[in-house]
Amino acid sequence: MYAVIATGGKQYRVQEGATVRIEKLDADQGAHVEFNQVLLVGAGASVTIGAPYVATAKVVATVEGHGKGDKVRIVKFRRRKHYKREKTHRQPYTDVKITSIVA
Repeated sequence: MYAVIATGGKQYRVQEGATVRIEKLDADQGAHVEFNQVLLVGAGASVTIGAPYVATAKVVATVEGHGKGDKVRIVKFRRRKHYKREKTHRQPYTDVKITSIVA
């Protein structure tokens, strides 16, 4: 069984037992979280598509940890204008393990 969930402005295809890296959640490590915005649930040949969400479906997951992604450099440069700006950014994330999909 698999599902497509929406969280953090993105959509993820998840299945039971998988570990997914999503946008940062305000939850402690080891906490259980529920995702109610389920867009699609599939099991074999049967697929249920929501409009926009599947009303009875939810995905339960456990928070495994938090972290930051790789450093990305942002450079703004205008030639011949004496203009150069450099910044860096590290996007925070949360690793969650999918424990169950309720359809």
